[in-house]
Amino acid sequence: MKSFRSRLVADVGEEIERDQIRGFARSVAEIEWLVLILVLLYLLAAGTDAVTSPLIAGALIGFVVFILVFRYLNFYRPQTRLKISIETLAMIGFITAVMIPTGGQESPLLNLYLLPIIVTALTLGKWTTLLFVALISVCYVFAGTDLVSAMSLTGFSEILANLAPFLLVAFITTMLANDIDLAKNRIRALSETDELTGLYNMRAFARLHKREHDKAVRYSRSYGLLLLDMDDLKRINDDYGHEAGSHAIVLVANVVTRLIRNTDVAARYGGDEFIVMLSEISPTRLDEISKRIRSSVQNATLDYEGQMFRTSVSIGTAVFPTDGAEPRDLIRKADGLMYKNKELRRRPALNSRAPNS
Repeated sequence: MKSFRSRLVADVGEEIERDQIRGFARSVAEIEWLVLILVLLYLLAAGTDAVTSPLIAGALIGFVVFILVFRYLNFYRPQTRLKISIETLAMIGFITAVMIPTGGQESPLLNLYLLPIIVTALTLGKWTTLLFVALISVCYVFAGTDLVSAMSLTGFSEILANLAPFLLVAFITTMLANDIDLAKNRIRALSETDELTGLYNMRAFARLHKREHDKAVRYSRSYGLLLLDMDDLKRINDDYGHEAGSHAIVLVANVVTRLIRNTDVAARYGGDEFIVMLSEISPTRLDEISKRIRSSVQNATLDYEGQMFRTSVSIGTAVFPTDGAEPRDLIRKADGLMYKNKELRRRPALNSRAPNS
């Protein structure tokens, strides 16, 4: 059971990360334009000779060209952390270039460094953020402090005091981003896990089934489905209570997870039904596993408040592509065989209880 939970968290974490990167990639473009607009507004409002500075003019043109080529002309198409890093470096370079002619360390544009720091803290993690803050510190020193003064105790203390707000913002933002990521992962994992058994719920299973099916189609692979239904849950609920029935459901879930591979996926299909997806498996091997699961469930004894009882399951199987070309076809096939198996198992029991004529 533990392996299923860890796999679910890992799988969900990867999906969340991809979604976050795509979302932040869109936001970075907006932040780039925001930085550009803020610089232009300051230059227009300042009314100084800085507006005509060759360094500022070159920085403005270069940054606009970078945004257009890198973002909108898809010079680097994948939305990755590397792309965000490159764009953040470009922002830092642009801010440094316009800060030097507008007052250096005393420039009002100094606070624009907060934007790339926040972007880095939210997307790239604490160590990368620390590297970017160190880079900004170097840019700050380069903008107006000679090396001899910076290496003195007084000069270093002054630089550290001026950069302290940036360090504080980086630390707090990184800490909050980590907490938010952990909360999102936990919420998503809980939303895709069956509370009683710890297995996947059908929402998660449907997503994983589609992924496995697409891989099987692409690489001409096979996979199998097992559909299980408990035979006597109603009797257990009537005789021992609904809590005993819940224990019986957990028993079946534990048997299933113990007998399948770590690469396989099990989910609670309904109240007393389960579905298992087994990757790259032959019909013969699938039949062997179904028999082992049925036998193990029948031989398992559940002790509930001193009362001993057993349960059993009916199983239907289907293999891609032999039994269907689409996921719903395979589920329908396995479901039909499961109920046929249940009916065949029910007839001997009914005949044994029939009165002699």
